Amino acid sequence: MTSAAAEKAAAAPYHVPHHVHRDVTGGWLRPAVFGAMDGLVSNLALMTGVAGGDVSSRTIVVTGLAGLAAGAFSMAAGEYTSVASQRELVQAELDIERIELDRHPEDELRELAALYVARGVEPKLAHEVARQLSADPEQALEIHAREELGVDPGDLPSPLVAAGSSFVSFALGALLPVLPYLLGADVLWPAVLLALVGLFGCGAAVARVTARSWWYSGLRQLVLGAAAGGVTFVLGALIGTAVG
Repeated sequence: MTSAAAEKAAAAPYHVPHHVHRDVTGGWLRPAVFGAMDGLVSNLALMTGVAGGDVSSRTIVVTGLAGLAAGAFSMAAGEYTSVASQRELVQAELDIERIELDRHPEDELRELAALYVARGVEPKLAHEVARQLSADPEQALEIHAREELGVDPGDLPSPLVAAGSSFVSFALGALLPVLPYLLGADVLWPAVLLALVGLFGCGAAVARVTARSWWYSGLRQLVLGAAAGGVTFVLGALIGTAVG
């Protein structure tokens, strides 16, 4: 290649291949679907267990609604506490990192350079990259947080959002097996049928963030939910017989 051709090639813009990846983190879909699935399975199992004890449809409805409320509030409280505690821990670690960057900037620069060297960057280049990235204190904090803690300081989860989404998704899932009774049914099978359809739908939706086919994921969740409902129905029947 001539020098003119080499200069032309160097000056030409790089071609960046464009391809799209699926959302491997699950985004909003994963927690929403799994929250609804949790509500479906737990309330279906609760209602079939009570129904196995040969009780009235009114008792089953009250049980289902109580299970919906209790489960949704429990999920919301648990998610809020979990996410808030995680956020507080991250904030505490960020405060420590911010103090270290202020008091010992050179040590932190060498630490960042060492991380790049460990990943295969030539030491001199790693030090220069670390020096340039550390020029802005906030950028330096963000980079150290990502490299050392594996978190993005500007994208920490919200406890209120986590609690609210968990409450709504669980309640919607738990509502499905109760819905036929609220619409006038007085036998169990419509509730079971609607819940199983919902489980298949949730499982199929999960396939969007996995490598499995939609029918496999849907069928797997349907089988697991049906097994949970069947086992609790049998247990309810046995307990009802023993108590009676």
